[in-house]
Amino acid sequence: MSLSSKKIVIAGGSGFLGVSLARHLEELGADVTILSRNRPGTARASSFASWDGHSLGDWVRVIDGADGLVNLAGRTVDCIKSPDHCDEILRSRIDSTRVLGKALESVAAPPPVWVQMSTAHIYGDPPNQICDESSAFGYGLAPDVGRAWEAAFEQAALPNQRKVCLRTSFVIGNDLGAGAGAMARLRRITKLGLGGRVGSGMQGMSWIHELDMNRIFERALSNPEMEGAYIASAPNPLPQHEFMRSLRHAMKARIGLPATEWMVRIGARLFLRTDPDLALYGRFVMPRRLTQEGFEFHFPELGAALADLESV
Repeated sequence: MSLSSKKIVIAGGSGFLGVSLARHLEELGADVTILSRNRPGTARASSFASWDGHSLGDWVRVIDGADGLVNLAGRTVDCIKSPDHCDEILRSRIDSTRVLGKALESVAAPPPVWVQMSTAHIYGDPPNQICDESSAFGYGLAPDVGRAWEAAFEQAALPNQRKVCLRTSFVIGNDLGAGAGAMARLRRITKLGLGGRVGSGMQGMSWIHELDMNRIFERALSNPEMEGAYIASAPNPLPQHEFMRSLRHAMKARIGLPATEWMVRIGARLFLRTDPDLALYGRFVMPRRLTQEGFEFHFPELGAALADLESV
């Protein structure tokens, strides 16, 4: 199905990924509406509706008659994991998903497909195992949030809706919107000569170029055979030290000083105001279902993906 002239609603679409997706879909001819607290200043979205992520309101009208719904809503995990922040990370995802479900029940013509963001971190942080859609879920905050998020999605979606859940890895891109994300931070660190091995350097970094991420969203919205949970990640994850070596090469950075675990645990909290575990742990995931169904990545290799981003 072509997305030209189709009405697509992106909930929680004011950040980097939502802005990038809105532009991609509009280039295909779609009529995009973004639901968010704040209007994205750099997006060319056809329309915007204010939405707090918790309650019903006038925004519900934009869902009535839409051809597809994408839900990206959720508080960033790039923060210090205080009890309050952990609570916000969970509730922002569950509440927004539930209220979207209530909105769907209240309109005459709900969208026939709902594409839901999830996280590849649902598999935890196994040091060596390569995970695919059949792998066991992990242990800890992120896997618990992922399980609850996906359960809320299953409960909120309408029985006759086609449901697609994308367990997404680290999206690398040009940080188009507000809330630029982790890639902008990695670039800054690398420019300062600090983009080297972190801890053991063997923790998995699963990644995906923003264009391929947008193409997966596009496929999920338009392909009636795509349904269920998919890992959205490039097929070639790397250990952290190899990822940073490729980034240094792409940025022509000569120096990449290493950081020991204790340095990261102190520096991440004091200077970056984020959770050190985001850098010290990771996972290797593979997009088995997408590969089996014939999806071809434009950027399956990290070197080419970073070279494309650095050329812009």
